[in-house]
Amino acid sequence: MEAAFEWGRRALAAWVDGCRRYARTVVVASIAATAAVLWFVVTSISINTDTTSMLSAELPFRRNSQALSDAFPQFSNNILIVIDGANADLADDAAATLATRLREQPNVFGSVFDPQGEAFLRRNGFLYLSTDELTRLSNRLAEAQPFLGTLWRDPSLRGLFDMLGLAADEILTKKGATGFEIDVASNAIAAVIEAEAAGRFAQLSWRELMGGDTVKPEDRRRLILLKPVLDFGSLQPASRTISAIRALVRDLGLDEKAGVRVRLTGSVALAHEELRSVEGNMGVAAVASLVLVFVLLTIGYRSWRLALAASLTIIAGLVWTTGFAMAAVGSLNLISVAFAVLFIGLSDEFGMHYGLRYVEAVGEGRGSDALREAADGSGGALVLVAVAAATGFLSFVPTDYLGLAQLGIIAAGGMVIALFANLTVLPALIALWPPRGQPRRPDQSKPVAILNQARAHPRTTAGIAVVVALLAASLIPKAHFDFDPLNLRDPETESVSTLFDLIADSRTTPYTIQILAPTLAEADALADKLDRLPEVDGTATLTDFVPKDQDAKLELIRDMGFFLAPAFLAERIAPPTPAARRAALDAVLVKLEALATARPTEHIGIAAARLVRGLRALAAAPDQRLLAVETRLLALLQNRLVELRESLNAEPVMLAALPASIRESQVSTDGRARLQVMPTDNIHDRANLVRFVTAVRTLAPDASGSPVVILAAGTTVVSAFRTAAIIAVVAIILLLIVTLRRLVDVAVVFAPLGLAALLTVATSVLFDIPFNFANVIALPLMFGLGVANGIHLSLRQREEPSVARVLETTTPRAVVFAAITTIASFICLAASSHPGTASMGILLAIAISFTLACTLLVQPALMELAARWAGPRRAASHRGS
Repeated sequence: MEAAFEWGRRALAAWVDGCRRYARTVVVASIAATAAVLWFVVTSISINTDTTSMLSAELPFRRNSQALSDAFPQFSNNILIVIDGANADLADDAAATLATRLREQPNVFGSVFDPQGEAFLRRNGFLYLSTDELTRLSNRLAEAQPFLGTLWRDPSLRGLFDMLGLAADEILTKKGATGFEIDVASNAIAAVIEAEAAGRFAQLSWRELMGGDTVKPEDRRRLILLKPVLDFGSLQPASRTISAIRALVRDLGLDEKAGVRVRLTGSVALAHEELRSVEGNMGVAAVASLVLVFVLLTIGYRSWRLALAASLTIIAGLVWTTGFAMAAVGSLNLISVAFAVLFIGLSDEFGMHYGLRYVEAVGEGRGSDALREAADGSGGALVLVAVAAATGFLSFVPTDYLGLAQLGIIAAGGMVIALFANLTVLPALIALWPPRGQPRRPDQSKPVAILNQARAHPRTTAGIAVVVALLAASLIPKAHFDFDPLNLRDPETESVSTLFDLIADSRTTPYTIQILAPTLAEADALADKLDRLPEVDGTATLTDFVPKDQDAKLELIRDMGFFLAPAFLAERIAPPTPAARRAALDAVLVKLEALATARPTEHIGIAAARLVRGLRALAAAPDQRLLAVETRLLALLQNRLVELRESLNAEPVMLAALPASIRESQVSTDGRARLQVMPTDNIHDRANLVRFVTAVRTLAPDASGSPVVILAAGTTVVSAFRTAAIIAVVAIILLLIVTLRRLVDVAVVFAPLGLAALLTVATSVLFDIPFNFANVIALPLMFGLGVANGIHLSLRQREEPSVARVLETTTPRAVVFAAITTIASFICLAASSHPGTASMGILLAIAISFTLACTLLVQPALMELAARWAGPRRAASHRGS
């Protein structure tokens, strides 16, 4: 082994010397290779934003989820348009207009599913109210029939004022209440007039006036589902469709000035904005990381020429690694895309150690042999570091967590490429463009003195380390894992913030379990059983689209048709002239003033007085303002009256007569039925999530849907983390045993890593930094990267007469600056607005910081203890012999 190690050192030294002698050829070849690989990267790079695909497709929950997607493909790769209106009327009209325009361009927007806009539901909507709700609505409309007739005949300010006057007359002459709630109408109309006067948007909701408590707050939201046409030849397949939707929304004036808010979410929109967020953040992080690394390299080398040579080497290596990534894995994912910043932070370690060895050799007067001497002194350690780092990265490959396995493959290959680049390109660049003068060896007296304090009192240092380790270990049980991948997305993007809004609404939350039953009858039978579970709030199948108590409801609707039909038979009269509007205004003012005077302390009188104040101000306004107020008060009326008239034509609803669009959303082409299960409790709480999923899966083991996927995926990732950590630790220990050949040295190198790992977990607990799908790589990677520092110090000890002398060499400085540049790169990730990227950067920066501190403070003390222990043993051995 010793001979092999020595042969390897000489081979590396000879390789570097050859690169020095043929420096021009090496640099030209490197530039050509970089250009060729860059072209390959630009023409082939792609990113897969599907978080579920980061786990093995062979996992049971993935197979169940895929089966559901295959049965109902319309719910995959879609865009959900969420329309919120200031009132229900605005939301309905905006949705109807937008859906109509979307259907005109199927080559762009694909299929359009607007369930609430279905003619079937428009016609039979009353059947889906409860019998009590429909009875109350029928009574309201019966009493308001005369007023509705007035508005049907004359849908203008004149007709509105005539209606108000008629209602006021009834109250004043009959000394009682009218079926028309004039106080509610007066307050609503007054609010619109006041808003218009103040320059605020407001429009009168006739649906809410007519429907009363049958109109709920959630009716102000409408959903349209698109199955868009995607351009998979583009890096952003949904870009054209999403841009077209936004342009159409702008053209239709569907904005907050019109009382409407239109937002996009759904899997396609989420992926689109996630990709943009990751691309932007990673681009900024990579540039910032390069700049920081250059600055730190300049400080570390004390030569900007050396720093520039090392930075150019990093850039070349990054391009080569990206090319390797495209060739090895084809498409990056939301985790593996971070490899660029990781590479920048890790590649500089090779350059820092090699460069400072070069500075040391130059300072010792080695002249032209300095590059060879630097390779001879550091090459073996750099190879071991590359192998150790690659081992840490590859530890996830045997697991089911394909997302991190992909990052591991790319980063492991990157370590090999970084080693090659720093022992090939960097020496060639230095040979062509050496530092001016002799690089000054830095004054290390102060930092060495600090490190020597810990080394000089090794028992005290080791004792403190043990106490700290025990305290940190006590916090490990409190560490937790964030199972929800949604928390890794950027909450500032529209698609994510909209999804959070939908989650807060029990009608639209995607956090429901989906079950694929062989038939609708079996789905209904299972739904009956699930409804009895306390963890289940409700279930839904196609059968729920058949209203209950239809006979009683149809009778009520027929009665409504009997007394409302005459109101819709009257012929429309011509629109009023400006003079007619003012005459109607003057007339209604007289009647409302009388009502306010007669009932000054009652709701009716107070509301009338409020409306009188608004109408008086309106009476003094120009005709143009009267027309503006008319639009605000009556623009939404016509569609509501038409909808009301259509609702009177309801017919019995049978399962077989349901529209194809509704049937296809619940029953697949092969007859399998979809069963939706809603949770009773807030399943953002993991305990509630576990109870809900466990309870449902006792009756439906093959259940799928977001709650099942979140829980199963989290369990898979935690298992992958344990497996990867064991693989990394065992593999690195074996590597240390093979290379260091003494168990004491292995323990000396590994103990600081164990302490750093405990401190990292403890910090995550103290500062509430949960482990998640992205940052779970931190600990396995920490062992792979952190062991590099220990290897450098341990191998340097074998070249020096004492531990104190090791601390005076450039090796500790190289360890410090290599770690600082790595930490700086991770801090660039931590500054990202993307939560997943940021969490990875934060935990990696913490882990490497603790690794650096433990290596520099604890390892020298352990090395000193080992040296003192070995001395007497050697002496005793000599005496015995």
